[in-house]
Amino acid sequence: MPKPIPFSEPPYLCGLPSPYYTPSHIRWQKACRAFIHENLTQHALDWERQGSVPESVFQKFAAANMLVPCLPAPLPVEWLKRVGIRDILGVVKVEEWDYIHTAIFTDEMSRSGLQGPGASLTTGYSFGIPPLLKFGSRQLQERYLPDLLLGRKRICIAITEPDAGSDVAGIQTTAAKTADGKHYLVNGTKKWITNGIWSSYATMAVRTSGPGASGLSLLLVPLLNHSGVNMRPITVAGVTTSGTTFIELDDVKVPVENLIGDEGQGMRYIMTNFNHERLTIAIGVTRQARVALAAAFAYCMQREAFGKTLIEQPVVRLRLAKAGALLESQWAWIEQFVYQMTKLKKAEADVELGGLTALAKAQAGMVLDECARCAVLLFGGNGYTTTGKGEIAERIYREVPGARIPGGSEDVLLDLAVRQLVKNYQRETKVLERPKGSSKL
Repeated sequence: MPKPIPFSEPPYLCGLPSPYYTPSHIRWQKACRAFIHENLTQHALDWERQGSVPESVFQKFAAANMLVPCLPAPLPVEWLKRVGIRDILGVVKVEEWDYIHTAIFTDEMSRSGLQGPGASLTTGYSFGIPPLLKFGSRQLQERYLPDLLLGRKRICIAITEPDAGSDVAGIQTTAAKTADGKHYLVNGTKKWITNGIWSSYATMAVRTSGPGASGLSLLLVPLLNHSGVNMRPITVAGVTTSGTTFIELDDVKVPVENLIGDEGQGMRYIMTNFNHERLTIAIGVTRQARVALAAAFAYCMQREAFGKTLIEQPVVRLRLAKAGALLESQWAWIEQFVYQMTKLKKAEADVELGGLTALAKAQAGMVLDECARCAVLLFGGNGYTTTGKGEIAERIYREVPGARIPGGSEDVLLDLAVRQLVKNYQRETKVLERPKGSSKL
């Protein structure tokens, strides 16, 4: 097997030792790469050029149970076995799945360097189903989970609005009960909803009472072909195949049984969901950075200027070195994160790693920005052209805002991370505070 281009693969795939990966993880990576390359990676650039991924691709992933890996680990074993899913690709039993398997899947799904094609398949499943699994009533789960887990129906997560992005507490979409108390009437708009255009349902943040976070609830809202729902695609700078959607809701009638959990608890449910979203974004974005930098490295090995290859120019090597150091540091941090996720319970991880997850996601966007800019500059005119040798660098560079804004914009997450760290520190050190009136000694 030929040696990979520098920076093109994580160290554990370059033959270097790692304390994190077991034989199960290595077997999974090989099977996962083979499936994803055949059914996604080799076609991803063509589909992104065309602006859409064939519906048959989603069906192939669903039939192979290859949507399940995008759920948070550990997997919902009881439910998966109930619908007939006992393993993934015959390699990993669902009860043996951990967050390192998840990270491998997420990394492989971004190996084309493009987020759109993979996101078109997994985003709704990954973030729309978990609140239903964690907080939905048994009746609600029985009604909807079988079709959703098997990919017979699609779902999205609908939080953001034209005037409420990272400021989730500012959501204005309302859900008011009808006079007979049997339904909610949902009114408002949702914007930048990934996979929305194909979704039968949305796990939707709505306002069921007064202002602020305490007035928010989660509701499973029917979308496709449902009265009062109007959806249209939104054109964005990158990730053009992901199905970014604008949703208008006009007196949409939803049974009260579709409330996920309790009224007024929506903000708490959303926040616990964000940690999985932000960590998987960080993993995928770091792979994008790897693709951009490796493409530039390979180009610099061949391209000649001023009588020598670009890689022989000290200034070029310096630029690659700086970006490469950021990339590999970010990946090492991510590996540490996913390992910690295998050792901590969910509730503990939410507290101990919540702020740091926000920080890792923000940092991933900054690393991608550096690596993508590095690639575009080293490709020169080719990196500023939408076709040809530098096409992948140009496309990845256009997707940088798509890494730094969704899942919580960068500045908001940086602030959130420090506030969470301060909160944890103050809580854990409170026992060290001197009681009032006690001796200074």
